[in-house]
Amino acid sequence: MSETSKRSLEQVRQEIDAIDEHLVKLLSRRTECAMEIGAIKGRDGRPFFTPERERAIQEKLMLINPGPLKGVQLVAVFREIISAARAAEQPLTAAFWGPPGTFSHMATLQTFGTSSNLLPVESIEDVFLQVEHGLADYGVVPVENSLAGVVPETLDMFPQTNVKICAETYVPIHHHLATLAVSLEGVERVYAGPQPRQQCKRWLRGNLPNAELVEVVPTAKAAERAIQDPKGAAIVNKLGAETVGIPILVEHIEDNPQNRTRFLVVGYNEPAKTGKDKTSLMFNLRNRPGELYRALGALEQHQINLMMIESRPAQRASFEYIFYVDCTGHRSDANLAAGIETLKEFTLETTILGSYPHVDPMG
Repeated sequence: MSETSKRSLEQVRQEIDAIDEHLVKLLSRRTECAMEIGAIKGRDGRPFFTPERERAIQEKLMLINPGPLKGVQLVAVFREIISAARAAEQPLTAAFWGPPGTFSHMATLQTFGTSSNLLPVESIEDVFLQVEHGLADYGVVPVENSLAGVVPETLDMFPQTNVKICAETYVPIHHHLATLAVSLEGVERVYAGPQPRQQCKRWLRGNLPNAELVEVVPTAKAAERAIQDPKGAAIVNKLGAETVGIPILVEHIEDNPQNRTRFLVVGYNEPAKTGKDKTSLMFNLRNRPGELYRALGALEQHQINLMMIESRPAQRASFEYIFYVDCTGHRSDANLAAGIETLKEFTLETTILGSYPHVDPMG
């Protein structure tokens, strides 16, 4: 038996109290340093949200973590510490496609923490406009889902605004059945948005085959409907259930547990190079055979790895398209800078939407 296990409950609690007292003093000193950094940033006109710096902090934490806290747990703790310190530097406002309780809300919390001012708005377009008009410092928007593909409303806003991509984050898409009913036998109706319903159809068919499926838009409203219906249930995420206050009866009813959505943080930052970066480009081409082949060949010529390519109709001309490309590397990398210059020879217009730290989708 170890010496630690021989101590009384009160002795262990006394040590915890002493540690907490020390932690408070360290956190206070850390916040004072953050405020000093904030004064320097304000004087130099530097951004207060620096995803490249936060990436470096997280990587160092993972490296020095002795346990027993898991790496993701330690990062989650420091996410809130950084959020509070950033608020002490300069309070930030981040807009997201609401209402509260959505996966977009989760992505915003995951990026900015609870100490930032999080602003729900009515649409993806509104997120972009809040940032462009200076009503929010940043915006968080979904751009692609591992099952459903790209979110066209997000891509279509880049030609209409001058905001840039500052960061990215991934949110696992886990669905739960929330209800006031005490068992599945008491559920007669299931409220769900179109995508959650589709992503849980096998579970619904196997467990609630006779329940009426009621479509609700936006998805976050499903919990609000279910809490007013004693025989109703909602397909929700945990944040949505907590926001409304409805208990979860069955967790993880999604058919594919690997489903994830990628979110972009838009603003006006230009993050510094980290060594593990992604760059997003937007370009349009002349309407003649072989132009896309030649444009992509310009990138291949400089050994640039493409991670995504998507086309969207150009709104200013019929039957013309804008192409969106994600590639590995930072715009300051020699090969990527050269590749972009070569690409411009084949395009009517090329826009760098941003270089930012690359995030592992499964991380």
